[in-house]
Amino acid sequence: MASISAVPAAAPQWFGHPRQLARLFSTELWERFGFYGLRALLVLYLTKHFIYGDKAAGGMYGAYLSLTYLTPFIGGILADRFLGSKRAVKFGALVMSVGYFILCFGGGDAVPTATFDGVRHTVAVEQVGGNEARFLTDHGTRLRIRGNDDGSVALLAPDGSTARTIAKDGFAADAERSPLYVAVMLLALSAVCIGNGFFKPNISTMVGALYAEGDRRRDAGFTIFYMGINLGSLGSQILCPFLAVAFGWWAGFGLAAVGMLIAWSLIQFDGGRLAGYGEVPATGRPDRAIPIYLASLAAIAVPWLLFSNTLAAVPAAAGTGFVGYLAALPVLGKILFATFLIGVPAILVWSWRVGSRKEFEMMLAAMILIVFNVTFWTLFEQAGSSLTLFADRNTDLSVFGLFSISAGQTQFFNAIFIVLLAPVFAAMWAALARRGMEPGIPVKFGIALVGVGVGFLFLVWGTRYAGPDFKVAIWWLAGLYLIHSMAELCISPVGLSMITKLSIARIVGMMMGVWFLSISVAEYVGGIVAQVASVDTVGGQVTNLKVSLETYAGVFQTIGLVAAGIGLVLLVGSFFLKRLMHGVD
Repeated sequence: MASISAVPAAAPQWFGHPRQLARLFSTELWERFGFYGLRALLVLYLTKHFIYGDKAAGGMYGAYLSLTYLTPFIGGILADRFLGSKRAVKFGALVMSVGYFILCFGGGDAVPTATFDGVRHTVAVEQVGGNEARFLTDHGTRLRIRGNDDGSVALLAPDGSTARTIAKDGFAADAERSPLYVAVMLLALSAVCIGNGFFKPNISTMVGALYAEGDRRRDAGFTIFYMGINLGSLGSQILCPFLAVAFGWWAGFGLAAVGMLIAWSLIQFDGGRLAGYGEVPATGRPDRAIPIYLASLAAIAVPWLLFSNTLAAVPAAAGTGFVGYLAALPVLGKILFATFLIGVPAILVWSWRVGSRKEFEMMLAAMILIVFNVTFWTLFEQAGSSLTLFADRNTDLSVFGLFSISAGQTQFFNAIFIVLLAPVFAAMWAALARRGMEPGIPVKFGIALVGVGVGFLFLVWGTRYAGPDFKVAIWWLAGLYLIHSMAELCISPVGLSMITKLSIARIVGMMMGVWFLSISVAEYVGGIVAQVASVDTVGGQVTNLKVSLETYAGVFQTIGLVAAGIGLVLLVGSFFLKRLMHGVD
């Protein structure tokens, strides 16, 4: 009979689980503290400190997150074959902490500029009536910059009259940035991506190693472990943006770095508590840790080059169509789309040739659900990009008139709702299962897609009640995150389990890679969607909040309707998918 516990009954326990779970739980909490702290600040940092436009910032955000889901595939392989999970986690934690610390050295803010009539002007940022305003000097006259409803730009004389109007295509906003500090920022993000590749997959591997085959506590143990993710993200998405506003960007990033160092210290100084878990594999070969560490540090150059290429990307010329769009994609985009669009059909062809009909149909179901998974995460991950910018520009961030939060802090809504609702959803699924009424995986995926669409439509509804300042109450944004959190609880917990159940045993590892590749693609496409929702700014500030509100409402309405429609298609087709899954649920 299979053992029901990997730990002797007399061994110290933590809530009925091996005591080592407490240390791994705490390690994950602090690592996610750092990761989500950066996520809360990144787009705001790019648009306010480096004064990149929305399109460049959205593209960089998507590129960064996509690589954080690609590198764990390589980090997991290196740990399995050479390093062991424990050393990989420690190395990854150190590299990530260095990346966060490097972000603290961002230099002074970029200097905003505006170019028209072939002349580039320096833009001054000043406070007028409690709000930021942008000014430039043209032919000795100080003019205030204001965007018009039609996209043109008005330059206002000191008496408030319009000195001149410049057509939309005739006014170009940019900034003078230090190439050195841009390179430093890209170096920091690249280090975080490489470090995350070593840390993320291997901390989970160590949790799994705490339980013997057949131990019924395993699922509950992972549930507790993943609670650390949400607690860590909750804390960082409140504190890191607060420090960034109160003391400067360096303080927010510095706190993320401290969190990452705490995560490293919990493994490095474990007092022998983790002895026997995640140790170096016994291969009989010489230890290759040092060459791997050095090669990994050198590999930081790869994401750096990809990020640099992303920032330098030039949009496709008008009239070139879809082919022109693909040709204009940054190198990372081309690699991701080519790998996904070629890899998925290739795996299905292989399954059809070597597997039974049942195995092929199960693999087909898995691939269909993976494609729907891309759609969900593409839209859900607007949280760190377009939704954060919406919070900054078109949301009244006052809480009951008592105090205000910052735009970066609005991301904490998702974390708090997950913490509060996860036990409720777990109990609900269990209750429905006892009655034989729990929905299957395709139905849960469909509900999640409808939910993410409804969340956006809820916020669009709220834009109708915007005040004269073209800002909506913060509770409309909180409502979106509530709906999105419920949708997330329908899809996130079942994805990895679904892959292991539907995949042909010989390639289950590859299929896990495809699953994470799908999320990586989703993160990248999410950056593209954020670019569609971009708004013209000068010096990091929207010059017409009415146009900004209408732009966001239009894009959110479109993606909300599309997501809800795709979800309904999946719900209708769930019966077909259920047949392909042959009883897997």
